[in-house]
Amino acid sequence: MKFLLLSIALISSFSQAVELAYITNEKDDNISIIDLSQQRVVETIAIGQRPRGIIFNRAQTIAYVCASDSDTIQIIDLSNNQVIGELPSGEDPETIALHPNEKTIYAANEDDAILTVIDIPSRTVIAQIDVGVEPEGLAVSPDGSLVVVTSETTNMVHWIDTATNKNIANTLVGSRPRSAKFSSDGKQLWVSSEIGGTVAVIDVATKKITTKFSFKIRGIHRDRVQPVGVELSNDQRFAFIALGPANHVAVINRHTMAIEKYILVGRRVWQLAFNKAQNQLLTTNGVSGDVSIIDINKMKTIKSIKVGRYPWGIAIREQK
Repeated sequence: MKFLLLSIALISSFSQAVELAYITNEKDDNISIIDLSQQRVVETIAIGQRPRGIIFNRAQTIAYVCASDSDTIQIIDLSNNQVIGELPSGEDPETIALHPNEKTIYAANEDDAILTVIDIPSRTVIAQIDVGVEPEGLAVSPDGSLVVVTSETTNMVHWIDTATNKNIANTLVGSRPRSAKFSSDGKQLWVSSEIGGTVAVIDVATKKITTKFSFKIRGIHRDRVQPVGVELSNDQRFAFIALGPANHVAVINRHTMAIEKYILVGRRVWQLAFNKAQNQLLTTNGVSGDVSIIDINKMKTIKSIKVGRYPWGIAIREQK
C-alpha cells in the first residue's frame, strides 16, 4: 500500500505543470529560460538583435519577440523554442501588444513615431498610425476596443480605436511615459512616467487622470526614482511599479491608493511579471544582469537569478 501511494505521489508530481520565465537579454541577443521550480536558467535561445518586448498567445504555444535592431518581430514555437518566422514591424519595434482576437498585433516604432498594426495570419501590415515622438508603452483593453500607446518625448497617451485604427483622444501625462497597463475590468489605465518620476491612474471612460503617485525612498535621490514597468494583481489589491535605477519596486494598495512599501531588487529594474498563482513577482534588472523573485505573501525578495546581459522583457508560461 505504501508503495502504491508513493507511486501515485510521484506520478502526480511529474504531471504538474512547470512554470517557465522567458527573459530577453538586450546585449546578448538571446532569451534566458528560467525554470521557476528550480529557480535557475535551464535553456538559452538565440534571437534577433537587441530583443526587448516579449508576449505569448493565449494558449502559450507561440511567443512574439521584438528584435529591435533587426526591425522585426520574431515568432517562436514554444514546443521546441525554435524561431519559425517573422512579422513585419516597421523600424525599431520596442514593445508589442496582442489583440484578444489573436489575429492582430501592435508594435510601437520608436524611431518612426508610428504604431504599426499587423495581421498575423497573412503576416502583413494593416495600418501605420501616426502618434507622438518616440512611442514606447503599449496596452490593449480587455474588450479589445482600444489600444493605447505612450510617446516618450510628446509626454502623451494616445487612444486608438481598434475598429477604425484612428487616434480618438490624447492624455497628457508626466515626462517620458514608458509603460501602460489596463486594469482587469478595463476601467483604469496605469501609466508610468520615467523622467517625471510619477505614475498616473487614468479613468478610461473620461480619458482623464484621477490619481497621480510620486515616490520617495530614504537614501535615494529623487532623480534616480524612474518608474518603468507596471503590474496589477488580478484581485485588484495591489499595483507594483518598477523604479528603474532606484533598484526598488513600489507596492501600492489599490483599495486605499496609498504606497505601502518599497522592495529592494537588482540594479536598474525594468519590467515585471507574475507567475500564474500570483504569489511570486519577477523583475528584470538590466545593470546587474539578473532576475529578482519577490514573494508576494512576504513582500520581500527571496531569490536573485543570473541571466544574460541587460535583461529587459519578461513573460511567464506553463509547460505541462
